[in-house]
Amino acid sequence: MNNRNRALFQRLASIGLLACSLSACGESLPWVEINGHRYNVEIADDDAERQQGLMYRNEMDADHGMLFLFEHEQVQSFWMMNTHIPLDILYFDAEWRLVSASRNTPPCSSGVNCPSYPSKGRARYVLELNAGQAKAIGLKKGDRLTLGPGIPPG
Repeated sequence: MNNRNRALFQRLASIGLLACSLSACGESLPWVEINGHRYNVEIADDDAERQQGLMYRNEMDADHGMLFLFEHEQVQSFWMMNTHIPLDILYFDAEWRLVSASRNTPPCSSGVNCPSYPSKGRARYVLELNAGQAKAIGLKKGDRLTLGPGIPPG
């Protein structure tokens, strides 16, 4: 390939990448990042989605999670009714800082007598990851969650 053709090819490839990034080409889930680890997340931002959460799921990819968005910062409480996988439930304040965590939260498949797991402080956002992820990435109180594109900043 001569220099003129190579330059034309590179220009067309760049235009193609730009068009793809501006469209739904290669559409993926929104993501969050914490302590240098990125997780693709499903967003639960209304009552129905927050109530459903990760119920009835038998597995979740290691690099996936669910991000719950609430209108107000307050003590948030989650339970594991009809949830089949153990989770780390991570509570974040309005500034996206970790205020508390319920680590290795056990499933409650019975649907009855499931305990609740409240935040230890006011939280506005909750991230659920597979159990053990918080420990694996060294998560500690005050760590900040970074938002990828497509997630409203709050």
